Amino acid sequence: MADKKSSSQEKSSELGTYAIVEASGQQFWLQPDRYYDLDRFQANVEEVVTLDKVLLFNDGKKTTIGKPYISNAKVELKVLEHRRGPKIIVYKMRPKKKTRRKNGHRQELTRVIVQSISIGSKPKKAATTKASDSKVDE
Repeated sequence: MADKKSSSQEKSSELGTYAIVEASGQQFWLQPDRYYDLDRFQANVEEVVTLDKVLLFNDGKKTTIGKPYISNAKVELKVLEHRRGPKIIVYKMRPKKKTRRKNGHRQELTRVIVQSISIGSKPKKAATTKASDSKVDE
């Protein structure tokens, strides 16, 4: 039994900081310095958006679960671009009736990168963020 507990603790420490948030009616597992495609929302490119609906927060040592949300927890996202998803083709046909209908759909998406995940007043950033910020400033 002790082996199972230690292996689950090792897995959470390998993952580092992550949060599960609610955005656009769906739940997303977010980690710092990774980009994600979310449903389109009203924000300009290079704008920083804050998500307050954090359901779960893990800093690698301790996991906090909200009821339903964690108070004072937030995730800061930077909007990289607005784009469209892959084309999905819907084809409906009724045999022997000469009825055919073909529709296409492309979902409107917003690509964001997670800048920080914080609970209370302490932000959790990856160590590589500081190095990449100094290179950008040069």
